[in-house]
This record gives sequence, C-alpha cells and structure tokens, in this order.
Amino acid sequence: LLAAMGSLTAVSGLSATPSESARPLTRIKLALAASQSLYHLPLTVAEHMGFFRLMGIQLEWITHESGSQALQSVLGGQADVMAGAYEHLFGLHQKGQPFMSFVQMCRTPQVSLGGSTRGGKSWQSFADIRGARLGVSALDSSTHWMACQWLRRHGLSTDEVVFVEVGSSTGVLDALRAGSIDALCNPDPIMHWLEQKNEIRLLGETRTLAGTRQVMGGAVPGASLFAHADFLQRQPERVQALTDAVVLALKWLTSAGLTDILKTVPPSHWSWDRAAYLGAFEKLRESYAVDGL
Repeated sequence: LLAAMGSLTAVSGLSATPSESARPLTRIKLALAASQSLYHLPLTVAEHMGFFRLMGIQLEWITHESGSQALQSVLGGQADVMAGAYEHLFGLHQKGQPFMSFVQMCRTPQVSLGGSTRGGKSWQSFADIRGARLGVSALDSSTHWMACQWLRRHGLSTDEVVFVEVGSSTGVLDALRAGSIDALCNPDPIMHWLEQKNEIRLLGETRTLAGTRQVMGGAVPGASLFAHADFLQRQPERVQALTDAVVLALKWLTSAGLTDILKTVPPSHWSWDRAAYLGAFEKLRESYAVDGL
C-alpha cells in the first residue's frame, strides 16, 4: 500500500491504455451487496477508470441483496474477496474465521435510518419507532447492526421493533410503498432519494463523520475489502493489485467534480434520478477514505 501511495503522483488520474491492459489479466471474484449504491463507489470508479486493468486484474462481480449473503458466498468458496462492512470481521473472528481487512474504502458506515411518512406519521423522535416494522437489507448486515445501535443509543431495546429483511434494491421501495414496513435503514442513494421525495423522515445518519460520532461515540471504519488470511498469504500480488487500484480510485475521488462522476459512473446507477444521485454523493463525499489505510 505504501509503495502504491508513493507512485500516485505518476499514475493518479490515469486510466488504462490498450497497451497497458494487453497483458493477461488475473481474475478475482469479488462478492458484494448493493453494487450500484454509493457505498461501493470507489470500486465503481476503479473499474470504469481502468485502474483494475492497469494493475493487471479483472474483477468478476458476484452481487447479492445483503452483506450477509455476500459473506456466505466467500465462506462457501464462490468468491475470493468481499467488499462490505468492517463489522463483519468481528463476527468472523468470534467463529474462528481468520479474515482480515486490507484496504479501507469508507470512513463511516454510510447508512441512514428514517420513518415512512405514509399515513401522515410525524416521527418526532426515536421513541416513535416503538412497535414499528423496521426494514433492513438483512439480519446480520450493516443496516441491521446500525439500526440496533441507534435503538440502544436512544434507550430502546431491539425487541421493541420487528426487523424485516427487504434487501437493498427495488424491494426496498416495494416494501415501503406497500406498507410492509414502517421505517427503513439502508445506504444511499436510495435513502437520500426517499428523503427528497418526502417518503421518509430521517431520524439518524452515518453519512458524515459528525453523524457517525453522534451514534457511535467516535470514529469507526466503514466499507473495506477483506479476505481469508490464507488467501492473503497465498495471493499477495492479487491483494496488492486490488489495494493499489482502490487507492487510485480514492485519490481520484478527493478532487472529482459532479461532471467527473457522471462521466465515470454508468448511467444505470443514476438514470432513475441523476440529481438525487449527485446530491447523495455530495452528502457522502467526506465519508470516503483518503488513502485506504
């Protein structure tokens, strides 16, 4: 990682040229959830700016509806590396699974919690969430853990709500609009979009460093890449290549403007509402890691 940072001056901002990417690419299987969310923007940038190809690797994206499902694909051998919440590592270690994070993408959990305005409920405070059906991407996922933390922070028990698994894509909107859930904890841009449409009243956010400190009591790492210690030992070149590509993307994001984002991110990520996508990015800008450490 330090070697990659030392060479950033020479390669930062460059994408792979045909001659640079002519060498055979090493394939790496990457498991993740909500692949089109801003949670994984550094990976999207690294892919479409050609940073992965520049480092001699090609990602095979294995997408899931939740982080817990993505983790199972790594544990089952269907994927080599996972992109997801740093908190997964604690559960893995408790089960005797020696996984390690090797590059950090975000400095905050990047999820928000809000109550549905359907039916005219005002949601004045967290006390209003008692008895609610609370949508999360899945149990034992970052959205579930953060929702539990918010409840405890406000003196509530996790037994005072009913958790409902809704995924992190179209199922979220369907559940909210059908009245299957009363509140929701999910990443952006979906939460920002619902907030802008007045379909959700936000009660808490970890988009910003200040919001994260408020609920967690201090700084916590967000999304990162991690893998089994055996993979790290057997494939150090692949791990270094992944790290280098992500660091280049993080450096690019520190100075990227909104026009740069639109030119780099595929339209499928924001075509449903370009303004909401860019607005969500601006709120999240400080949450992205600077150097991957």
